[in-house]
Amino acid sequence: MSKGDSRDQPAHKELRHSSAQSYSYLGADVGYGAIGYGDTAAQRNIRDYTLILRERIWYVVVVFLVVFSAAAVYTFTSDKLYQATATVTVLRRDPVVMKVEGVIDNDIRSVEDFNTQVKLLESSTMISKVTDRLTGEELRQFMAPYEKGGSGDPITPAEILGLNRRITPLRQTLVIAVQYTHPDKYLAAKVANLFVEEFLAYNARVRIEESMKAVEDLKVRADQQNKRVQELGINLQAYKERNNMVSLDQRKDIVTEKLKALNLLVATASSKQQEAEVRWNQVKENKAQVGDLSELTFIAAQPIISQLTQQVAALKIQIAQLSSRYRAKHPKMVENVRLLEQTQAELAKALVTAAANVESEYETARRNHAEAITSLASQETEAMKLARLSVEYQNLENEMHVNEQLLQSIIGRMRETAMSSTIETQNARVLDRAVAPIKHSSPNIPLNLALGLIGGLGLGFAVALAIAMVDDRVKSAFDIETVVGLPLIGIIPEIKRLTQEEKAQVVINNADRQVAEAFLALHSSLRLKDESKGAKVFLITSTTPSEGKSFVSANLALTFSAHGERTIVVDCDLRKPTVHKLFGIENQKGVIDYCAVGAPLDDLIVRGRHPNFDILPAGGRAKNPTQILNSKNFEVLIAELRNRYDRVFLDTPPIAAVSDAMIALPLVDGSLFAILFNHVRRKAGQFCAKKLLDANVPCFGAILNGLNLSVSGYYYAQYYDKSYKDYYVVMDEPKTEPAGR
Repeated sequence: MSKGDSRDQPAHKELRHSSAQSYSYLGADVGYGAIGYGDTAAQRNIRDYTLILRERIWYVVVVFLVVFSAAAVYTFTSDKLYQATATVTVLRRDPVVMKVEGVIDNDIRSVEDFNTQVKLLESSTMISKVTDRLTGEELRQFMAPYEKGGSGDPITPAEILGLNRRITPLRQTLVIAVQYTHPDKYLAAKVANLFVEEFLAYNARVRIEESMKAVEDLKVRADQQNKRVQELGINLQAYKERNNMVSLDQRKDIVTEKLKALNLLVATASSKQQEAEVRWNQVKENKAQVGDLSELTFIAAQPIISQLTQQVAALKIQIAQLSSRYRAKHPKMVENVRLLEQTQAELAKALVTAAANVESEYETARRNHAEAITSLASQETEAMKLARLSVEYQNLENEMHVNEQLLQSIIGRMRETAMSSTIETQNARVLDRAVAPIKHSSPNIPLNLALGLIGGLGLGFAVALAIAMVDDRVKSAFDIETVVGLPLIGIIPEIKRLTQEEKAQVVINNADRQVAEAFLALHSSLRLKDESKGAKVFLITSTTPSEGKSFVSANLALTFSAHGERTIVVDCDLRKPTVHKLFGIENQKGVIDYCAVGAPLDDLIVRGRHPNFDILPAGGRAKNPTQILNSKNFEVLIAELRNRYDRVFLDTPPIAAVSDAMIALPLVDGSLFAILFNHVRRKAGQFCAKKLLDANVPCFGAILNGLNLSVSGYYYAQYYDKSYKDYYVVMDEPKTEPAGR
C-alpha cells in the first residue's frame, strides 16, 4: 500500500457512515430501479412518471386552466333546459276479463319481451304520433326555442322530439321512465305525457285491429273446413258400398303364427349381422387411420396374431439390449434386425388375413339377414292385402272425425275472438304523470365543473406525458442504465449562485454541502468497486461540451486529495482548455510544452493550491491536438504521472465532438462518463457510451451532473433529504498531520 493509501485510512473510516448513507440511493431504494453495481434491470415505476409530471407542471397547469375555463364558460352561458319525467309500468300479463286466449300474446316472460316494449317507446312511430298531437299555438311554442338564429336546414318537430326524448327502463323493475327536455318546463311535461298516452293507445289499437283481422280469417277457414267435412262423408259412404265392408272384418286373422316364426328368424339374423358389422367397422376405421390391427381385441386374441406379437416384442427387447453392447453393423445386431423384420412381415400378413376373415363373416351374416327379411316381407305383404281394406276404411273414418272436430274448434275460436275484440284491455298502466319540474336539469353546474376539473387534469397529464415521450433527453437513472448502458455511480446536484472557480472547488470550500456530500458518495463508490479502487489514471469525458466534466474532474480529484492521496488533474482538452480557469491559474505552459518541446515536468506542474493536489494545465491551445495525444512523449507523461501520484485525472474533450478522448483512453486504467441532467439526447449518450465500452478499457460508470432538485429531489429523497443535512461532512482543508500517518 502506498503512503497516500495509508494516510487515507482514518479519513475514509470517518466518512464510511455518511458515505454509506449517501450510497443508499444507488440501490433499490430509488424509484428508478436498481442503480450501481446490481444486476437488476432498471424499470420505470410510478415515481418516474411523477417526476415527468413535476418537471412539466406548467403544461399541466395551462391545459387545466384552459379546459376548466372552457367548461365554466359553457356552463354559465348555456340556455337552461328542463326535464320532465313520466313513468309507465308494463304488466306481466293482460288483465283476465274472460278466460280466452288473445290473438296477440302480450305476456312479459323475459328480458327480451320487456326490451321490446322499450324499443316500441323509442320507435319513430311514437315520435310520429306525438308530432301529430302538437298543433296550432302549442306547436309554435314548441318550435320557438329552436328557430333562433338558425342558418342551416330547418329542423322538424320529429327531429327535435327524437333528439330530446329519453326512454330509460328502471333497473330491476318493469317500470319505464319517459323523459323529455325542453326550455319550456310545461311543454316538457306535456310532451312526456303525450309519449306515454300514445304508447298505451298504440298497444290497444294494435290489439283490436289484429283481433278483427283474426275473426275474418277464421270465418274464411271455417267455410273451407265445412266443405272438406262434406266431401269426406261422401267418400266414406262410396267406399263402404264399393268394398262390401259388412264381411271384410271376418278375413283378418289368417297368417298370424307364420309371421311370429319369421319375426324370430329375422331378429336372430339381425343380431348376428350387427355383431359382424361392428367388428368389420372397427377394422375399416383402423385401416383408415393407418392404425395397428393388433390393437383390436378380437384380432389380437387369434393364436397366430398373439404369438407373432409376442415374438416381435421379444426381438425388440433383445435388439435394445444388444445395442448397448454392439454397433448397428455387428453380425448379431444385423441378424436380430433381419429376424425382427421377417417376424413383423409375418405379423402384417397375418393381420391382413384376419381382417379378410372378419369381412367374410360380415358378408355372410348380411346375406342371411337379407334372406330372412325377404321371407318376412313376402308374408307381411300377403297379410297386408287382407287388412288393407279395413285400414283404409278406418283412415277415412278417422279423417272425417278429425275434420269435424277441427270445424267445431274453428267456429268456437271465431266466436271467442269476436267477443274478446270488443273488450278493451291494456298491457301497461301509467304510474306517474309528468309534471313541470321546479329546477332546470341542464346545465348541471356541479357535474360540468367536476368534469372540467377532471378533464383538465387528465388532459394536462396526458399532454405532459406526450411531451415527455417526445423529449429524449437523459434525466434519470432509468435512461442512463437502460438506454445509455452504463451503471450510474454518482449523482451531483445542480449548483446555483456560485462562480466557476467556486464550483470547481466546492468540495473544499463547502459552498454547497449537498454537492460536497455527493462527491464523497462518488469517492466511496470508486473505492468500493473492485475494478476502480486500484485504478490510478482516470479519464473523464462527456458526450457534448458544457456537461461539467471539468467540474467533476476537479472536485473528484480534490475529494481524493482530501483523503490523503497524492492527486493531479491533467487538462487534456488541448482544443478548449478549461482547468486553468477553474483554479485561476495561468495557461502558458503545460501538456503541450512537455509533449512538443520536452519541457521539464516539474516546471509545468502547478502546486500549492491545496494539500496533496497538483494541476497540469494544457499550456495553451494546440493546432494539432491528436498528434500530441498520439505522441510518444504523451505516453511518457502519463507513465511519469502514474509513478509520482496516487491518482491522476485526465480531463478530455467530449467524445461526440472530437476523438481526443479515444486516443488517450488506452493509456488509462478506466474512464468516467459525465452526463448533464436534462441536456444530452439519449441516442447521443448511448452512441458515446458504446464507443467507451468497445475500447476494451473499463468504464467505471456514469456521473449524472447538474441534477435539478426542485424537479427531481423527491426521487432522491434517500440522498438529498433535508433531514440528513446535519450529517453532511464539512470538508475543510485538512490540518497538517504527521508524516507517518
